[in-house]
Amino acid sequence: MSAAPPLPVHDPSTAPPFELFEDVACILCGSESREPVVTAQEDLTGKPGDFTFVRCLDCSLVYQHPRLPIHHIGAYYDDEYIAHRKSQSWGKLTGFFEWLMGKLDRDKTEICQRYVDIGPETKVLDVGCGAGGFLAHLHETRKAVGTGVDFKDLSQQIGEFGGGAIDFLHGTLTPELLGDKRFDLVSMWHFLEHDYDPLGSLAVARDALNDGGRLVIEVPRLDSLTAKLYGRRWPGWQAPQHTVALDKACLLRMVEQAGLEVVDYLPYGAYPGYFYVYAGAAFVLKRGRGLDLRRAIVSYLAGQIALTPVMLFERKLNLSMQVVVCKRPGSA
Repeated sequence: MSAAPPLPVHDPSTAPPFELFEDVACILCGSESREPVVTAQEDLTGKPGDFTFVRCLDCSLVYQHPRLPIHHIGAYYDDEYIAHRKSQSWGKLTGFFEWLMGKLDRDKTEICQRYVDIGPETKVLDVGCGAGGFLAHLHETRKAVGTGVDFKDLSQQIGEFGGGAIDFLHGTLTPELLGDKRFDLVSMWHFLEHDYDPLGSLAVARDALNDGGRLVIEVPRLDSLTAKLYGRRWPGWQAPQHTVALDKACLLRMVEQAGLEVVDYLPYGAYPGYFYVYAGAAFVLKRGRGLDLRRAIVSYLAGQIALTPVMLFERKLNLSMQVVVCKRPGSA
C-alpha cells in the first residue's frame, strides 16, 4: 500500500486565507466560550497575515483561535527563525554576538543547576532544542549526556554545534518518540507557547523524568510590563508560531493540570528581558514590516548599554519572562 501524498503547505510569503484556519477549543479546559483579545502579526520577519488571540471565558487562558493546522506551521520556522539559524558572520561584532548567545546558554545552565546537579552522568532532554546550543554547552562544560527533540529536522545544525555528542530526535514529543529513555533534567526553553498540545507534551515530559528529576520551563509572561507596554506589538505574541500566551496563573494551572508538582516559580528567565524591550519598540515603529536583525544589531547594543542601570534590576521588574520548575508528584 503506497504512502499518502504529502499535504499541500501554505506559502508564508502570502497571507493565509481564512478558509485555511481551523477552529480550536480552549487547550486548557476545552471550553468554546471566548472573547477576542488581540490581532497580532509576524512582526519579526514581516511575513503577511493577521492572527487572532482570544481569552477563554471559563478559565481565562489566552490562545490563538482560529489557527493554522499544524502541517502548515512548519513553513514559518525557516532559516530566518532565530533558534534555527546557523552560525553566521556579524562583521566586527561577530565575537560579541557569539558571547551574547553563549551567555544565554550559561544563564540557562545557572538556573538548571539550582535544581539538578549537572555532571558527566546527567541525562538531559531539551524539548524544542532548535540548533542545539544549550545541549552543546552542557556537554562541553559538564559532559552531560544530551538528547534534543524538535519537530523540524535540524540534524545538520545539531551536528555543527554538538560535534556528534547530541542524540537528536526528529518529531513531536510523544512516548513513542522517547521510548524507554528517562532523564534527570527536561528543559523547555520557549517551547510550550509553540505547542499544539501543551498538556499532552507536559504529561510526556512528566513520565520521562527520573526519580528526583526536574522539568524546567521558560515562556513569555503575558502579565508582564512589556506586554502591557506594547499591546498587539508585544514580541510574545509571535503569531502564528505561538499558539498560547500564558500569564503566571495559567502557566501554574497548566503544569498542575498535567499532573506535575511545582517546585519553584521565577518571575524572570534566562532569555534576556531587554530583547523584548528593544524588539517591542521596533515592532511598534515597523508595524508588521519585519526587523532585520543584522542591521539592528548596532542600535540593539547601544540601547542595551544605555539601559544597563535599569537592567540590573531585571529580576525585580517582571519585564517579559517567567520560569516554572516542576517534578513528578511524590518524587524526591
